[in-house]
Amino acid sequence: MNFAQATSFLIGTLIDLYTTAVMLRLLLQWVRADFYNPVCQFLVKVTNPLLIPIRRVIPSIGRLDTASVILMLALQALATWIIAQISQMDMAPVQILTYALLKLGVTLLMTYFILIIAIVILSWIGARARHPLIPLLYQLTEPVLRPFRRFVPPIAGIDLSPLFALIMIRFLLLLLGW
Repeated sequence: MNFAQATSFLIGTLIDLYTTAVMLRLLLQWVRADFYNPVCQFLVKVTNPLLIPIRRVIPSIGRLDTASVILMLALQALATWIIAQISQMDMAPVQILTYALLKLGVTLLMTYFILIIAIVILSWIGARARHPLIPLLYQLTEPVLRPFRRFVPPIAGIDLSPLFALIMIRFLLLLLGW
């Protein structure tokens, strides 16, 4: 029993990490980040081995890199299937696909939750620090925080939009049952 749980944890975690790398690459493409940034270069090198063959078959639709979306969905479906097999659970393909979609939504929300907390901490301790990750954090979080900034103006110079964004993300995670 413990071996099955440990194996499920290991497989799930490794696939989740790779899925998050693909998701970050997709999000960085979406915000048109500088892909000469070392962090972006790392993500490109890590994700290219699986993405390049898929891109040969599945073209992008507008600005949406459909190959990345298909890869993330396939990885989550594979992880769900493997874990179901290890746990000796019977899951129909529709259940696997539904769970994979749900897991992708949760991964996206959790990624933004962590990114927003990171920029809040940076604003306290080192907004002027020079690290290649810092501009990417601001680029990634700006599309999420911008709508909140429209409705919640800074109060006495303090930007409360991250707080409200975190509350909304947590609310969405609870709605998804996570």
